[in-house]
Amino acid sequence: MNPMSRIERSFLKAEAPAFEVGDTVRVHVKVVEGEKERIQVFEGVVIGRKGGSNREMFAVRKVSYGVGVERMFPLHSPFVEKVEVVRSGRVRRAKLYYLRSKQGRAARITERGLDSRPSRKDLKSAPESSEEMTTETIPVS
Repeated sequence: MNPMSRIERSFLKAEAPAFEVGDTVRVHVKVVEGEKERIQVFEGVVIGRKGGSNREMFAVRKVSYGVGVERMFPLHSPFVEKVEVVRSGRVRRAKLYYLRSKQGRAARITERGLDSRPSRKDLKSAPESSEEMTTETIPVS
């Protein structure tokens, strides 16, 4: 392992928040104003993720008073206190930049419910049982 990747690994958060593009998230950010520190909440839709390791960033978009506001957050930053998933969205692409040109109802993302496909993280966590994987042998004449 090269020294650079060892240094990068030391800056990773122990538990990175689990969310995907299309999810509506509430990001709690530490804001320093002078000597005071406070937590500011930014809620919106994740429109993209990029980077890897400790350089990973995600973009969150919200509409505030009729004006679209986007903000980029470093995932492993100490200033990002926590990321809460409010809703899970069902999308079919990795970047949702097309939402910039949409307004109102056209900019909505359908919620991932019981009737939609499971996400990648759901598939990874599903335990495989040997009882479900039974095979029958049929004699061929």
